[in-house]
Amino acid sequence: MGSSYCHPALKQLKEQQARFAPKQERLEQVDRAETLLGEIQPEKQYPYEYLWYRIKGYRPETAPELLLEGSGVRHDLRLFIEDLSGTVGQAVDQAAEPVLTVEAVCLRFNVSTRTITRWRRQGLVARRFVIDGRTKVGFLESSVMRFVESHRDQVDRGTRFRQLTDEERDEIIRRARRMAQVGQGGLVEIARRIARKMGRSTETVRTTLKSYDRGHPDRAIFPPMAGPLDEEAKGQIYRLYRRGVSAEVLATQFGRTRSSVYRVINEMRALRILSVKLEFMPHPSFDDPTASETILGPMPLPADGKAPRRTKAPKGLPPYLASLYEVPLLGREQEAHLFRKMNYLKCLANRLRDQIDPSRARTSDLDEIERLQEDALAVKNQIIRSNLRLVVSIAKRHVGPSNNFFELVSDGNMSLIRAVEKFDYARGNKFSTYASWAIMKNFARTIPEENYRRDRFVTGHEEMFEAAADTRIDEHEYESAQRRNQEAVKGMLGRLDDRERRIIISRYGINGVSEQTLEQLGRELGITKERVRQIESRAQDKLRRIAIEEKLDLPML
Repeated sequence: MGSSYCHPALKQLKEQQARFAPKQERLEQVDRAETLLGEIQPEKQYPYEYLWYRIKGYRPETAPELLLEGSGVRHDLRLFIEDLSGTVGQAVDQAAEPVLTVEAVCLRFNVSTRTITRWRRQGLVARRFVIDGRTKVGFLESSVMRFVESHRDQVDRGTRFRQLTDEERDEIIRRARRMAQVGQGGLVEIARRIARKMGRSTETVRTTLKSYDRGHPDRAIFPPMAGPLDEEAKGQIYRLYRRGVSAEVLATQFGRTRSSVYRVINEMRALRILSVKLEFMPHPSFDDPTASETILGPMPLPADGKAPRRTKAPKGLPPYLASLYEVPLLGREQEAHLFRKMNYLKCLANRLRDQIDPSRARTSDLDEIERLQEDALAVKNQIIRSNLRLVVSIAKRHVGPSNNFFELVSDGNMSLIRAVEKFDYARGNKFSTYASWAIMKNFARTIPEENYRRDRFVTGHEEMFEAAADTRIDEHEYESAQRRNQEAVKGMLGRLDDRERRIIISRYGINGVSEQTLEQLGRELGITKERVRQIESRAQDKLRRIAIEEKLDLPML
């Protein structure tokens, strides 16, 4: 079953109850949601107010006039039940009726775990309970019986599915042992090959092999892995994965299954996300699920109803200053909208972060957190770009004989970025007032400090230095030369073959890629360290010849 809600309003309702509703009230809401689920018809539409009333037991004071499709409501209610029950931490012995685990349902109906997964997508309601000290999926006895009654034919087909004979089971074990001894892959790969040859599903073969290993630990075909990975090994797996090494290669290299490698990757990724400090300005509207659409909607037009016009830059300005005039200024309503949107996106990301357990992190949750943070950063950059002209205007007023204008602009930009993070838009003040105060306060501190250092370390030869000719390259000329060199290097690399280009980029850290040793590259490419060195030397010779042909003066060659 998909892990994403079809209707954001129901997802907001779940998050609100998970944060604020008492434990007993959440359990009651889970029961009401399951009762409601049995009444929803896919072809009909249902008002959100009605769903709220059936789940919470009372009518809301205000609710959006939403009509939700019944098929999406059925999907979301199953997610609602599972997610909200998972926040309660209810033990199986505290449930009002017997609780069946996935394994118990498989045994009762003689089906595989994959069949149970398919049944869940088709309507079998699952909850989360604490089983053996861990939160796991479980099914109430009544939930299973309701599903069986409404899907009798489907359950009968699954029960009648032809079971493995003893001869087939022995053949699977024999084939798997032979393939494992000659190193033809791990459990999943070998199960897939055997399933294809014997006309069985991969899951059936995999389950058979795992059951055999559990029952015969002294003769296990795929014995349990060594002890748990330490933090250094986990970090190495994550770094290699980000460099493009596949999970299959990492599983072989570290002696793990592919699924365990993905768990390690998600764990390290979650720790990296949680290590980044995330601050936002809260607002009462953030707790209102009906306000989300307005907050995340398009930016309003100015008060006069006209689209903002770009101001034409005066002639003769440096490129940086001229580019500032391409960004239109913000009106008061637009400014407030962007600040609220930025902080709301951070608030949503923070709520998801609070629910993350690094050891059990899901890829979909981590993707959603990063998406929200990237969206918040995009809004922040929009606010910053619209206020850069303010920094320039303040810097002009502080320019003096000993103060460089562009250094003041750079310092002021840093103050502007900090001001965007700290501004409380809910007070109704204009951001330009707050930002001006922050920039001028910073100048009032840094300019005297700079003057003091200049006076403190005077050499007595300043006139000679000022009169001397400046033989340094012009800043813009230097940047142009750098761009030309980068384009030249990119074109030269394009004339190498794939392996040569891969080695050169990884050895010298081109385009931000982390540098790697000869041994690391050899391990990734499946060749010896000496062979990597030979390919690197050959590629360097090619690059030198290309540079000579193109008459390029590249210092790195």
